Amino acid sequence: MNRRKIVKSLGAGGLASGVAAASSFPKPALSQGRQQWRLVTAWPANFPGLGTGANLLAELIGKMSDGRLTVEVFSAGEIVPAFEAMDAVGSGTAEMGHGAPYYWQGKVNAVAYVSAIPFGLTAQEQNAWFYFGDGQRLADKIYAEMGTKFFPSGNTGTQMGGWFNKEMNSLADYQGLKMRTPGLGGKVVAAAGGNVVNLPGGEIAAALQSGAIDAIEWVGPYNDLAFGLHQSAKYYYYPGWQEPGAVLDCFVNLAAWEGLSDDLKAIVEVANRAVNLAVLSEFAARNKESLEVLVNEHGVELRAFSDEILMGLGQLAGEVMNDDASKDPLSRELMDSILKFRATAVPYGGIAEQAVMAARMLPYEFAQPSGG
Repeated sequence: MNRRKIVKSLGAGGLASGVAAASSFPKPALSQGRQQWRLVTAWPANFPGLGTGANLLAELIGKMSDGRLTVEVFSAGEIVPAFEAMDAVGSGTAEMGHGAPYYWQGKVNAVAYVSAIPFGLTAQEQNAWFYFGDGQRLADKIYAEMGTKFFPSGNTGTQMGGWFNKEMNSLADYQGLKMRTPGLGGKVVAAAGGNVVNLPGGEIAAALQSGAIDAIEWVGPYNDLAFGLHQSAKYYYYPGWQEPGAVLDCFVNLAAWEGLSDDLKAIVEVANRAVNLAVLSEFAARNKESLEVLVNEHGVELRAFSDEILMGLGQLAGEVMNDDASKDPLSRELMDSILKFRATAVPYGGIAEQAVMAARMLPYEFAQPSGG
């Protein structure tokens, strides 16, 4: 069975046939201590930063293990649809997956907090929480309930606030707005009166173009330009209050993980750390270039959310998260850990990164590149 036949069967028979096709997908053979894994993603094939991050992960694992563990990447729809990647990995149909934690919140509510909380941690603060706080331990606890092992495997950095076909002058402008925005940020938009739609990446551009949705929050300039979102919406708002540092996840089937030797486990972990840095660095490098293209070449109107809107959203975010976390102990445990970390990160950030950013924006003459 080749990939094209699998995709055709998914389209013809829906979820039931998709599960059947996935379960019948040939298992990779083991030979002379060598293993081949399948990695299913929530991303379109080779999509910049996201899909290519999964490709890099597979490449690094193969090279670092000298071919003892090779990983074949399947984009969304090739074995299972984007939002079924966790099912495929948890069941053992595939050994590894790559996506975004809030895509799985229908399975375990607390997993949305692993992605990002509104007005929460930046990318670097997220990494500090994972590697030197309680983040890895708590995320493993959540992912174990889905039959998988968790690794942070990329971060988009601070996202944009979204694309809108009307000006956003007050919080009331969210009333009745049909908007694609996932996770806890989506719950805040819903609390503000919006009609939230959750769509995988491969479907968002068509939905915005057709008018099925009025607004969309995807990632940022690098990815948004690649999808051509500027062709269907006029206003591009910032900041991305909903995802100050959006985590991408690698998840490994627990039985497959436990079956690895210690050195292969270390290789998978180190490869994910490398991808975590590489993806974040790619977004930092490409977002600034892509924003210039959107504004200068495509005439996109860049707008800032007013302080009034941000204050209103911030107030709603606190109410939404407190209500959401009260529904189960695991969500409360995770949110409490993030909020405790945030309580010290915010004031330090104010005297470190935020202060430096303000200082470099002052109107003094500065060195220029030669020839520039």
